[in-house]
Amino acid sequence: MVILTLNCGSSSAKYQIFDWDSQEVLAVGVIERIGQNVSTMEHAAKDRDQYESEISCPDHKAAIQLIVKMILDSDYGVLDSISEIRAVGHRVVHGGEHFVKSVIVDEQVLNIFESLTHLAPLHNPPNILGIRAAQQELPDVPHCAIMDTAWHQTMPKHTYMYALPYAWYEEHNVRRYGFHGTSYLYTAKRAAALLGKDPMETNLIIAHIGNGASMCAVKNGVSYDTSMGLTPLEGLVMGTRSGDVDPAVINFLITQVGMDIKDIDTALNKKSGILGITEKFSDRRDVRDAAAQGDERCRLAIDMECHRLKRYIGGYAAALGSVDAVVMTAGVGEMAPHIRRGALTGLDHLGICLDQQKNDQGQCRNGEIDIATADSPIRIFVIPTDEELVMTEDTYALLNGTYDIHTNFTYNFESPKYVNKSRHERLQQDLENKPYLKDLIVTPPKA
Repeated sequence: MVILTLNCGSSSAKYQIFDWDSQEVLAVGVIERIGQNVSTMEHAAKDRDQYESEISCPDHKAAIQLIVKMILDSDYGVLDSISEIRAVGHRVVHGGEHFVKSVIVDEQVLNIFESLTHLAPLHNPPNILGIRAAQQELPDVPHCAIMDTAWHQTMPKHTYMYALPYAWYEEHNVRRYGFHGTSYLYTAKRAAALLGKDPMETNLIIAHIGNGASMCAVKNGVSYDTSMGLTPLEGLVMGTRSGDVDPAVINFLITQVGMDIKDIDTALNKKSGILGITEKFSDRRDVRDAAAQGDERCRLAIDMECHRLKRYIGGYAAALGSVDAVVMTAGVGEMAPHIRRGALTGLDHLGICLDQQKNDQGQCRNGEIDIATADSPIRIFVIPTDEELVMTEDTYALLNGTYDIHTNFTYNFESPKYVNKSRHERLQQDLENKPYLKDLIVTPPKA
């Protein structure tokens, strides 16, 4: 059985083709700059040459058509017929309070997503466009929605409510929702496996750090608190988003500077964070390199990001009471030792003891590593996330009628014996080039 997963952003469409029977990724790709004069497409398939090209892609409908064409291409494709695809899983950022788990999409579900557009104006519209376009191209298979917010629906009321007029919640649904849910689900289950513990008896602090970044406190296997809020703007310092800021700044900019609310919203989401401080970079690699050359703004941006991370780690440690592991994931969490060092150094009094050498060596996208000292009471895992696999497993289970909320459902990747085939092959290459990684790799304890 072949499953297609789609993640449609405002100007991009990421996809993956997964063969359930062989448990292998057959192809991955992305179309970027949708709707612009020149779009780009990248496609990588098992046992095929990689494809990269500039293309014309005016909208998401055209993007889905191009993806289907590429999947079937005689030179770069992996399928003989579109009928081999048995289901499609779609990422949807905001499901509000309506969904606690993934669902099969029908018109009623799409109407609910559209009614939530005001809560995620940058994300839900392209998610919906992608679903409708895919339904037109593949009308005879189930389409499933996997929501970022569903994971966080276990948060207790005292952690998701804001100290605002209660009527704002009752009448307008103003509350903390949280995002990156599929990433947290995957890394929480994998961390439990590495610890040799029941997921429902595990307390974790997980940092998903990419261009967008958030943290999650996991208590007894479920989301207890998270840094993003009503929208993905709240919380950590991000690539272009401000994260936490005094709300009175908005009124100050309106009354004292003369800015309008639309310009302020754009600035907070697209011109702040790392980019706002450095005024030239949003990519942490560029910031790291410039800081090493003496750029004070870049040094400041790094210090600010690490300080914010450390504040949340300390706060979540206090809220959880006991912590089994801290988990770092996503592009920056997995590949930026200098950010991990700044966030985790000096937390020995909390039982979080970073091994500096392991941290510096621990850059690996294909294996799970432990960068804590041998005697650290709390483990520090770097776990490459796999949101697409969560989407695939949810879609397969929905198709077969075996799916349920994650507290009542067991994923394949929860097993101590689970092996990601494609990552395992690449890990062997990593170990040949970086043999020291062998001492960092952590595997689930034998039963």
